[in-house]
Amino acid sequence: MTRHRRLIQQVRTLGRYPGEEEAERVLDAVLALLGSQLTGDERCELASVLPERARAVFSSQIPLPAPVGAPAFVEALADVLGTSLTAARWDASSVLAALSDLAGDRLTDRVLAQLPHGWALLFGRADLTPVPA
Repeated sequence: MTRHRRLIQQVRTLGRYPGEEEAERVLDAVLALLGSQLTGDERCELASVLPERARAVFSSQIPLPAPVGAPAFVEALADVLGTSLTAARWDASSVLAALSDLAGDRLTDRVLAQLPHGWALLFGRADLTPVPA
């Protein structure tokens, strides 16, 4: 089984999609939108751990001047997929959790540090914020 097929299978399992086609459609949509959010070393390192086809989708996007917040990301995904915000949040989390597994904790931490507050939940992580002293 190819690395790309394994990634699709992981997204399918996490998202409980009925078939690979739906999992791949969601994977491609999330990767394209995520590709417009990241810059610098984190973008390059995340691209390097992706299977070739997924890397092409992710890397083909021109990064925005600044990443959007998680709610705006989910709204954009809902528009792309033609679905509800609830379904888009599920789709984003299914893909981003799989990417987190693929990238590992250290790279995921660095990616999250580059994104606005609120993205951690989409990656399947607690959204911990320090309490001001």
